[in-house]
Amino acid sequence: MSEIAGHARVVIIGGGVVGVSALYHLAKAGCTDCVLLERNELTAGSTWHAAGNVPTFSSSWSIMNMQRYSAELYRGLADAVDYPMNYHVTGSIRLGHSKERLREFQRVVGMGRYQGMDLDILTPEEIRSRYPFAEIHDLTGALYDPNDGDIDPAQLTQALAKGARDLGAKIYRFCPATGARREGDEWVISTVKGDIRCEYVVNAAGYYAREVGKWFGRDVPMMVMSHQYMLFDEVPEVAAWTAEAGHKLPLLRDVDSSYYLRQEKNGFNLGPYERNCKAHWVTPDDPMPEDFSFQLYPDDLERLEWYINDACERVPLLGTAGLTKNINGPIPYTPDGNPLIGPMPGVPNAFEACVFTFGICQGGGAGKVLAEWVMEGETEWDMWSCDPRRFTAFCDQDYTIAKGMEVYGHEYAMHFPHHAWPAGRNKKLSPVHDRIAALGAQFGAYNGWERANWFARPDDDTSEAATQTWRREGPWFAAVCEECEAVRDAAGILDLPGFSRYRVEGPGARDWLSTLITGAVPKPGRIGLGYFADAQGRIVSEMSIMAMSEDFFFLITAATAQLHDHEWLLTHLPEGLGVKIEDVTEQFSCQILSGPKSREILSGISDADLGKHWLTHQSARVAGIWCQLVRVSFAGELGWEIHSKVADTPAIFDAVMEAGKPHGLKPFGMFALNSLRLEKGYRAWKGDLSTDYTVLQGGLERFVKWDKAEFIGRQALERERQHGSKKRFVTLIVEAGDCDAPYMSTLWHDGEVVGETTSGGWGHRIGKSIALGMARADLAIAGTRLEVEIFGERFSATVQEDKPLWDPANERLRA
Repeated sequence: MSEIAGHARVVIIGGGVVGVSALYHLAKAGCTDCVLLERNELTAGSTWHAAGNVPTFSSSWSIMNMQRYSAELYRGLADAVDYPMNYHVTGSIRLGHSKERLREFQRVVGMGRYQGMDLDILTPEEIRSRYPFAEIHDLTGALYDPNDGDIDPAQLTQALAKGARDLGAKIYRFCPATGARREGDEWVISTVKGDIRCEYVVNAAGYYAREVGKWFGRDVPMMVMSHQYMLFDEVPEVAAWTAEAGHKLPLLRDVDSSYYLRQEKNGFNLGPYERNCKAHWVTPDDPMPEDFSFQLYPDDLERLEWYINDACERVPLLGTAGLTKNINGPIPYTPDGNPLIGPMPGVPNAFEACVFTFGICQGGGAGKVLAEWVMEGETEWDMWSCDPRRFTAFCDQDYTIAKGMEVYGHEYAMHFPHHAWPAGRNKKLSPVHDRIAALGAQFGAYNGWERANWFARPDDDTSEAATQTWRREGPWFAAVCEECEAVRDAAGILDLPGFSRYRVEGPGARDWLSTLITGAVPKPGRIGLGYFADAQGRIVSEMSIMAMSEDFFFLITAATAQLHDHEWLLTHLPEGLGVKIEDVTEQFSCQILSGPKSREILSGISDADLGKHWLTHQSARVAGIWCQLVRVSFAGELGWEIHSKVADTPAIFDAVMEAGKPHGLKPFGMFALNSLRLEKGYRAWKGDLSTDYTVLQGGLERFVKWDKAEFIGRQALERERQHGSKKRFVTLIVEAGDCDAPYMSTLWHDGEVVGETTSGGWGHRIGKSIALGMARADLAIAGTRLEVEIFGERFSATVQEDKPLWDPANERLRA
């Protein structure tokens, strides 16, 4: 007879803080028929040896939300579930050594203020008033977070477990899952104590998540790092200060040197993130053991020597303390350092809540998000930053290891808008990669595809160091200006590999697509934008819909949306409809030819009807080679997208370049395209377009066809139309300083926070700083004066009319 329940609605595999938090939040949401399986005791993986820091700091809006929620949850959890916990809210001081670092801090302070957190910037002298033992002679300032602190990871996990059990959920310890199989509409999870059937399954297996993923045919993009922290003896001066102050020292992070230093009782806890880091279980001679519960790696202090010395110079008292213990344990990493929370790509009713580098501070929020995914199929906050579908097939293990080590070694690094990390590059190359490289292309990676960001001139500084700035006018600025001017005055060509594209064909395809998008499905020979909403009317995706015939379409979407959008289509395809969906992303490439001379350039090398109107497409030949010419331009000038088979792309590119010579054709890159699209008010996916906003808030009413049959999100949008939107999309001209508004810069009006930017940059055709964003609806009126907070300083901004800043009547686009 089985020792466990034979059926549950949800089975969670893994009993660390994240898995238990997911169980607790599911139970709180009313899903008490849930089971958690743990191979050993709760916390036996990474949780038991975690340092237990609980920061709220993040430069990611969604991860800040998640960490803020965790801190709020933990402060009241002991009382909520009647379980004692050691949770010390000490505050933290994050040290800055440079002006650039202070700008990062100022941006985060603004984001935190918007989320209700009382973050602050300290002068060097103010650092000493809060942390008298720190040397401050070389510092520019610091970020102070009063809600930071540390918690006992085991007590936290047990408190969440008690709360889940009290609500009716079940936890089976010492019950390892051994496999999974699909039978009908159910999952069957095998364990050493019998099988358990369930509707939903969650992989929360921590650093074993990749092994568990294999049961589902999934290669989880993760690797495991060795992370060490050191505990030091009591220091009399610390004990005396604590006794007098009545509280512990704030947690100190020297982010430029890359370590944290925390008071542990009356001693210290030092945890570096070293550049000379070490991965484990990544080579044949170091295989992952079958069970590593409550185990550690051997000490490896030699690689920490520089960091220990630097910390002793920063806080000389540390040098007087004796080292009592070193903890060297496994921490999992994804290629970008963010966890995996959400649907398991391509696997029905399976979810991931794993690969948490900072599982303690993110665990509470992760449980909330996971429970929303399972119970509602969508989340309160847009969680693309953690969505497993953000990693596509190019993320093989070599790539994942290289990026994981790079992220670990730069754990506290600043993420500048024009900087690209060098590891794991050249995974996907355009068929004309060598050609554009020879023209001076400086590349960035987009879903693994190398695209030109800008084209360097002979004397331009192309060093990595030159890109590590928040300022708009880096070495690329003048070159990008020239690229934009070429598109404005003559023509530009942008090699754009990697568009995600799906072939949708079959009887009823048109009617089915109409139920998915808010607007009209284009007629044969036409192309249009389709906006996909969720049940709340929020923006899920934007795809270009190219109608080849009545029931035959190509859907084209962002490169990084490949798995996300494909899954959305498949999930909403009724059984038996007869519509086929095929991902043909790898079969085609694309070039954008745009500018007033583009028609003249094509006329000599193509048999196409170049008089066809805007938003049409046609099969044609360029240099005698088939392609699909699409009369659209994200750059906002007369132009075409040239879609061709991958093997044919070089010949077409060469022909266009040759034909363009007499007309001033110039290659341009993604930086120029971003400037050009901002001037047209064109939205970017997962910035301006996300589930943080509804279709109506996004200013997309013209893409809603109210008189058609039912579509997803219609009822919610009807209610919003009747009652009014709380926020509205705005285009702003900003009287900015030397920086443009980054994502999630705060909007102010009369001393109140009234919205946020969703993207920003310099418009080279209009010579002004532009921000797109969301403002309180009553302020989204042309001429309204707002302020945009950019790195701690407020700059005047004016709401523009609801039309493009460049070519407002689209005369050039339609020419």
